[in-house]
Amino acid sequence: MIDHGHDLASVHAATERLLTAVGKLDNASVTQPSRLPGWTRGHVLAHLARNADALVNVLEGRPMYVSGEARDADIERDAPRPLDVHLTDLRESAARLQEAGAAPADWSRTVELRGGVTDSASRVPFRRWVEVELHHVDLGIGYELEDLPAEFTEREIAFLADRFAGHPDVPPTRLTDGTRAWRTGREHGDGPEVRVTGSPADLLGWLAGRRSGSALTVDGGRLPALPPL
Repeated sequence: MIDHGHDLASVHAATERLLTAVGKLDNASVTQPSRLPGWTRGHVLAHLARNADALVNVLEGRPMYVSGEARDADIERDAPRPLDVHLTDLRESAARLQEAGAAPADWSRTVELRGGVTDSASRVPFRRWVEVELHHVDLGIGYELEDLPAEFTEREIAFLADRFAGHPDVPPTRLTDGTRAWRTGREHGDGPEVRVTGSPADLLGWLAGRRSGSALTVDGGRLPALPPL
């Protein structure tokens, strides 16, 4: 069972780590490229702030974004801001999300996210945790996949494995870090099973599109090409 209160606390802790790390940058660093193609670090920070507000919209029953175009325009508008403005925006938008999460609510209800995707309201805090942790890594400022909390890494591997489960373009695949195992892709028996072994960080990096998978060991075929998230 998803514990949204636990996940909100985890979001807060991850946000504090992010704010501490970003606070050591300077204005010039914010304008430098992030690890995401076409985005500076300022773009990543702007996206994180606007995503917090978008998830407040979700929790309060409004559309996540007015439109995809408006979302993109807001990020482009905010990306060039000075570091101190980014930090204030990140802190204040995160506080608004925590406030929305603390309000009495039916956490079992279904909510609508971007692109018509639906999910339980109880999973929204975890989705925010994903945004904060992975985009912290995307900033390229010394926080790596290996630094992620072990609980987060295990849950995100399971979440992404489930996301690709049944996908017609992904062969039956068994993932393992040597201790735990997950399955993804088409149903077992629908073609030969590919077995992928690696560290939790490398498995997550591959599933999340942050690493090529070159560090993984693959048996039974080639490393599957995963569809974009």
